[in-house]
Amino acid sequence: MSLLDGLINLDLTDTTEKIIAEYIWIDGSGLGLRSKARTLPGPVTDPAKLPKWNYDGSSTDQAPGDDSEVIVYPQAIFKDPFRRGNNILVMCDAYTPAGEPIPTNKRFNAAKIFSHPDVLAEEPWYGIEQEYTLLQKDVKWPIGWPVGGFPGPQGPYYCGVGADKAFGRDIVDAHYKACLYAGINISGINGEVMPGQWEFQVGPVVGISAGDQLWMARYILERITEIAGAVLSFDPKPVQGDWNGAGAHTNYSTKSMRNDGGLDVIKKAIEKLGSRHKEHISAYGKGNERRLTGRHETADINTFSWGVANRGASIRVGRDTEKAGKGYFEDRRPASNMDPYIVTSMIAETTILLKP
Repeated sequence: MSLLDGLINLDLTDTTEKIIAEYIWIDGSGLGLRSKARTLPGPVTDPAKLPKWNYDGSSTDQAPGDDSEVIVYPQAIFKDPFRRGNNILVMCDAYTPAGEPIPTNKRFNAAKIFSHPDVLAEEPWYGIEQEYTLLQKDVKWPIGWPVGGFPGPQGPYYCGVGADKAFGRDIVDAHYKACLYAGINISGINGEVMPGQWEFQVGPVVGISAGDQLWMARYILERITEIAGAVLSFDPKPVQGDWNGAGAHTNYSTKSMRNDGGLDVIKKAIEKLGSRHKEHISAYGKGNERRLTGRHETADINTFSWGVANRGASIRVGRDTEKAGKGYFEDRRPASNMDPYIVTSMIAETTILLKP
């Protein structure tokens, strides 16, 4: 082990009670993550006991240069798999110095929806399937692909095994374990249909925590690809042509859907989602029209549809749910670059709060 590695992995718990807290927030792009660290006098497990902090919003496209201070409010704490010990990762959202949420703070409105009494009573569960693509750093081309060329056609790569099929497994497994260490309810991983593309699943998670956990899982993945020298892409169609795109299928249920007679509740919820199809599509990620073409296991972006076990529909109901008469459904429309605060809260708002 080099001296640098030894210092990076230095265990501080025997020499000081002080810890390092990495504050993380979403920048003005709506997808990029930023972070900076500070020293705290001792371990903290409650985000309400963490100090608020500030950053230069003019450098993140979130404030003008002559009034650039943006304040971050700690919202969720995770164990830090990089520094380990008592050190923590802190998911934050952003406000003006006057305490108003800035326009790119999508968590604020999501939290209002999830705190509504009708939503709280239904205990909405989410399971989000986050697809992503690993790119070669210098050429921005999927890892495992010949530079300037293409691998063999899709078919053997989905859940594939072997040096000619599974590209980047070391990154994927490192991310899996790091998320479990952090306290994220990551429920699985798999290789996807396009080579160099992978998926991890977060859930089941209740309410606003689904957004917190998915964003933190993205941050950890970004850090691991940084270490590995790869580039992480959430583009919903990273390679044009006869290649699958990347989505963030969102599985969802409420207490009423999980109880006896839940299938009828699911059908009514799907009807509500259909009535707001355009509104949902407009909020489900940038560039999604390149992915939702009606091909490659997607529905056409302009047409709402649902079906049992149909991966070419907007909404898929599983065979187990149909058989049991209760359970959950999958919204297959969200793109890989969607904001989970927006998508999860919008689904809850439409299915629970929207009147028929």
